[in-house]
Amino acid sequence: MAEPPDIRIGTAEREEAMKRLSDNFAAGRLSVAEFDERSRVVAAAMTRGDLEPVFSDLPAVVLDKPVPATQGLRFGGNLPQRIMPVVPILAVILFFVTHQWWVFLLIPVAGALLFGGGNHERRGRRERRRER
Repeated sequence: MAEPPDIRIGTAEREEAMKRLSDNFAAGRLSVAEFDERSRVVAAAMTRGDLEPVFSDLPAVVLDKPVPATQGLRFGGNLPQRIMPVVPILAVILFFVTHQWWVFLLIPVAGALLFGGGNHERRGRRERRRER
């Protein structure tokens, strides 16, 4: 059952209305002047009835773009980015232990192994952008 329009609203309801108004502005449904005018009405609103005219010609729900799910585990999703800074440190340690200069060649090899196959993800993002 819908509540009567003369019910008073608080700061949380005003902030929710401002967010909804901002989303509609970001979607291009409002001009700058319209947004300014409507945001003043939202800021001064005391009841739910004061907010109704602000959204009367706008869609009820602004659909956000879907957020892609992160792949991998919570802490393991960006594993290559977490491992790569450690590789040069390990190379320096190995250099001092073995006194061999070639251990520094492990740095680009590790980079190629960790990031070499990552183009599939980047390529997929580019293709999705082109489709839009």
